[in-house]
Amino acid sequence: MWDELKAAYAQGLEEAVRRAVEAGELAPLPDPLPAFAVERPREAAHGDLASNLALVLARSVRMPPRAVAEAIARRYPFPAGHVAALDVAGPGFLNARLDSLWHAEALARVLEAGEAYGRTPPDPARGPVLVEFVSANPVGPLNVVSARAAAVGDALARILEAAGHRVHREYYVNDAGGQARLFGQSIMARVRELLGDALSLPEGGYQGEYLVDVARAFLAEVPEAAHAPAEGPQADAMADRAAAFGMARMLDGIRASLERYGVRFDAYVSERELRRAGEVERAVAELERRGYVDRREGAVWFRSTAPDLGGLDDKDRVLRKSDGEYSYFAVDVAYHEGKYARGFATLIDLIGPDHHGYLGRMRAAMRALGHPPDSLEMRVVQLVRLVRGGEVVRMSKRRGEFVALDDLLDEVGADAARFFLVQRHVDSPLDFDLDLAVAQSDENPVFYVQYAHARIASILRRPEAQELLARAGETDLSLLREPEEVALIQWLAELPGEVRLAADLREPHRLPRYALELAGRFHSFYNRHRVLGVEPQLSLARLRLIEGVAVGVRCALALIGVSAPERMERIGAGVS
Repeated sequence: MWDELKAAYAQGLEEAVRRAVEAGELAPLPDPLPAFAVERPREAAHGDLASNLALVLARSVRMPPRAVAEAIARRYPFPAGHVAALDVAGPGFLNARLDSLWHAEALARVLEAGEAYGRTPPDPARGPVLVEFVSANPVGPLNVVSARAAAVGDALARILEAAGHRVHREYYVNDAGGQARLFGQSIMARVRELLGDALSLPEGGYQGEYLVDVARAFLAEVPEAAHAPAEGPQADAMADRAAAFGMARMLDGIRASLERYGVRFDAYVSERELRRAGEVERAVAELERRGYVDRREGAVWFRSTAPDLGGLDDKDRVLRKSDGEYSYFAVDVAYHEGKYARGFATLIDLIGPDHHGYLGRMRAAMRALGHPPDSLEMRVVQLVRLVRGGEVVRMSKRRGEFVALDDLLDEVGADAARFFLVQRHVDSPLDFDLDLAVAQSDENPVFYVQYAHARIASILRRPEAQELLARAGETDLSLLREPEEVALIQWLAELPGEVRLAADLREPHRLPRYALELAGRFHSFYNRHRVLGVEPQLSLARLRLIEGVAVGVRCALALIGVSAPERMERIGAGVS
C-alpha cells in the first residue's frame, strides 16, 4: 500500500512543480525532473510522507530550498495521493499528512484480504528458489543451533512464498564419507560394551550415551554383530552396516522432531545416493572439461584461483585426495550442480558458524560450471546459548555435549522456541532466556503478541460485539481518526512491504519485530479508547479495526510458523 501511496504523492508533487512553473513562481525545469525521494518519516511529528524534492530543485531554480518548498506546497493538487495537508519543515522538506479516506481504504483492504493479507500471488517471472537448511549430520538428535537454523530456514521459505516465489525446502543428509564410518565404529564400540567389553571409542568418536540405545537396537536387528571382530575388513563392513542403521534411525528421529517443531521438507537428499549415482565423478569431469582441474601431488585439484573466476577464493581446493577418496568439497560441488540441473534459479543455504569462507569457494566452483555466482547465497546461522537465571545451562546430560531440540520444545514449546530463535538477525549469536520464554507477562515477546490476538478474539466474542458486527456492511471506517487508530492502520499497511523486504534481504527477523510493534500499537490503542460502550457507529468501526489488527497478527505470526491463539490463560502481572 505504501509503495502505491508514495508513487501517487510523487506524481502530485510533480504536478505542483508544473503548476508553479506555469505561474512563474519557479524557473523552468527539465522534464522529467531530477530524481527525488519520498519516504516514511521515522517520527510521526514529521507527517506521514516526506520528500526532499525542494532541496533537489533549489540549485536549478536558484532559490532557497524552503522558498521552493513553499511554492510547491501552494500549488499542490489536493487531494492527489490522499494528501490532506502539506507542511514545509526544516530547510525545505515537504511533509504530507494523509486524509481519513486513505486510512479507511487501507483498513478495508486488510479486512478484504483476510489470511492472504501481505501475500503476493506467485510470479512466473521469478525463478524457483531452493532453500537448504538444517542439513545436520544424522549422527544424533538435533541440537539448538540446528533448531535456530530450522526456525530461520522455514520462516525464510514461508516469507519467500508470500513474496511470490516458488520455494523448495531441502535437507542434505551427510550419510557417507569419513564421519559416517566414524559413527558406525562408535556404534560398534557400544555394541561391544553391551556385550561386556570395556568401552573403547575410536579417536574422535561419538560419545553421547544415546548411542547405547542405537547399539542395542542394532544388535537386536543384526545379531551377528555380536560376533564381528574389532579390526579388519569384516569389522569395517559391520561398522558400515551399523552406520547405515544408526543414521536411518537418527534421521527418523530428526524428522519426528522437525514435525513436532512445525518444519517440513520437500526432499531429503542423501549423500550416499548422490555418490552412488556417479554425480561426483560427473561434476569433477565437467570441471576438468572446462579447464579448471589440475593434477599434482597425487591429488586432483580445483583451480579455484583461476583468473577468470574473479578472485572468489584465495586458494585451490582438493577434489580427490591422493588415497582416491573424494573430498567433502567435491561432493558439495556435485550436490549444488545437481540443484541447478533440477531447474532452480536461486540457491540459498543456511550454514553453521564453522563454515565461514565456504561461500567463496562454492561460488567459484559454480562460476566454473557456468552458473552466475550471485545465484548461490549462504547465510551463517550463529550459535545459541540457553540461559536460566542469568547463567548458561545445559540440558540433556545423557545425550553428550549438546542441547537437543526436543528438550527445548519440552521446556518452552514450539511457538516460543520459533519466535525467540527467529527474532534476531542470524549473524548475531543468541542468548535464549528460558525463564523469559515461559513467562506469561508483557516482557515475554511471544506472549505479548499472542495475548494481543487473544484479547481481540475475546472482545469479538462478546454478544454486544456480535450484534454490531452483524451490521458490518454499514461500517464507516472514516470515523477512525484518533492518533492511536491512525497509527494502527498505518502499521497494518506496512505488512506487505515488510514481507517483500524480508524476502529480498533474506531477513525473517523482520516479521517478529513487525508483530511486536503491531501488538504494542494495539495495546496502546486499547488502553486509551473503548471499543464497546461508545456511539454504535464508532464502536462498529473500532471492532472492524481490531479485526484488522487480528488479521495482521495472524499473518505475521504465520510467516514465522507461530500460532495465534484465540484464548490464553493469563497469569501474573502482564498486559490487561
